[in-house]
Amino acid sequence: MEKNDKQRKGRWKLFAVIAICASPLIASYLTYYVIKPEGRTNYGALIDPRAHPIPAALGTTSLEGKPAGLHDYKGKWVMLQIAEADCQEPCRKRLHDMRQLRLAQGKDMDRIERVWLVTDDKPLETVLMREYDGTHMLRARPDAVKSWLPADTGTAASDHIYMIDPLGNLMMRFPKDADPNKMKKDIAKLLKASRIG
Repeated sequence: MEKNDKQRKGRWKLFAVIAICASPLIASYLTYYVIKPEGRTNYGALIDPRAHPIPAALGTTSLEGKPAGLHDYKGKWVMLQIAEADCQEPCRKRLHDMRQLRLAQGKDMDRIERVWLVTDDKPLETVLMREYDGTHMLRARPDAVKSWLPADTGTAASDHIYMIDPLGNLMMRFPKDADPNKMKKDIAKLLKASRIG
């Protein structure tokens, strides 16, 4: 009888050890298959950089017509917006958000450049240029910009702010009317994870 009691106690101990060892596996299984968490933690949509390299056909120039391009900012993170020269309220909001998001990065703000691709040849308001001094304003061919930049369904490239990494790869698109607080977290994560730029 004593022998059977010892065997029973030994089995319970073995089952207890197995249960303790298996519990993390069971918990992860339940979390993944039953609770089904979101697969991502970023707010912006990641873009495959191999599918969207900066095209040479953008035909970018400075506002004065001199050669200038996005490759000039290699080594820095680039926040990019697209709009015609007649910058209406959504365009102005994106310019404002880009400026504030850069400032919000504190000591890392110098790692970020802001670029506005102007998709027509009309003049820009002097007041607007002064207000967003520090934003690089380049003219680009609208057809080339449209074919290069992916947009959400039902939106245009001009509805988004994009991120280009320090190697010159397009890598993230923020949604239309993006929440600056959520964007700030994504940008901070990118800067923290990056050893370049």
